[in-house]
Amino acid sequence: MAVDYVSFGGWKNNLRLSNAHAELIITLDVGPRVISYRTLGGENVFKVFEDQLGVTEESEWKSRGGHRFWLAPEDEVRSYIPDNSTVEHRVISPLEVEVNNAPTDQLPVRKTLTIALDANSTRVTATHRVENCDATSLTLATWGLSVLAPGGIEIIPLAPLGEHPRDLLPNRRMILWPYTDMADPRWSWGQQFITLRQTGAPPTKLGLAHREHWIAYHRDRSMFVKEIDFSATEEYPDGGCNFETFTNEEMLEVEALGPLVELAPGATTQHTEHWQVFENIDAPPKSDTAIAAWVRKSGF
Repeated sequence: MAVDYVSFGGWKNNLRLSNAHAELIITLDVGPRVISYRTLGGENVFKVFEDQLGVTEESEWKSRGGHRFWLAPEDEVRSYIPDNSTVEHRVISPLEVEVNNAPTDQLPVRKTLTIALDANSTRVTATHRVENCDATSLTLATWGLSVLAPGGIEIIPLAPLGEHPRDLLPNRRMILWPYTDMADPRWSWGQQFITLRQTGAPPTKLGLAHREHWIAYHRDRSMFVKEIDFSATEEYPDGGCNFETFTNEEMLEVEALGPLVELAPGATTQHTEHWQVFENIDAPPKSDTAIAAWVRKSGF
């Protein structure tokens, strides 16, 4: 187990973290970004846009794919300022690295992404930290977006159903975007789960105050699982979302957000998420009850 410097997608400078179970590729010519995550012998679970690889210093923001580090709420500066230049990096251990990009006049913050691979599994810990390098306070939240390869299905667990009149207060919050059609057949709204299929269809998006801590994406017998945190005492962006998902014709995103804070000069805020990838997992069934049994059987 060691950190290697490798070429990937036309970029000569990338970090490779690996063990006997998984491999990650982290770009150094652009970013911070994890461009590949796979089991050894498996396929990259992330979508990559091949025509955007191997290039740097573009004047406009590029999706590229992989896992990226944005800031919320979404706008032209926090989110779409180009991350097309080289990043600094630090090797913390054979299985942990840190990459960051310098503040700019447009966005006077330092974003630091720390990636740690577990020694004995595919489990990854991804910490997104932002420091305010400006002289005034900034209102923002950290935002980690995992761009997943097309053709799969996302499984989103829901809070348990209650009873009336015993349970009088709400226990879930859902946020919809203006282009989200709730009659869209890609969505399935169950009692225990929401599912979303990635197909060749236009954009749709959903956000939740997600207290169930995990989301899964199944594709071709491979399962990507993201675990995220929720705090009932914190405020989150976009009406209270610590989780958002977006899909279009090309990919599906599983997104985690940190608390929305007023960040004083020199202060930092962060969120941590965990990833795992499993192989040889049968496709999920359609009914809620069957999905629950499938989750238990799959062991993620």
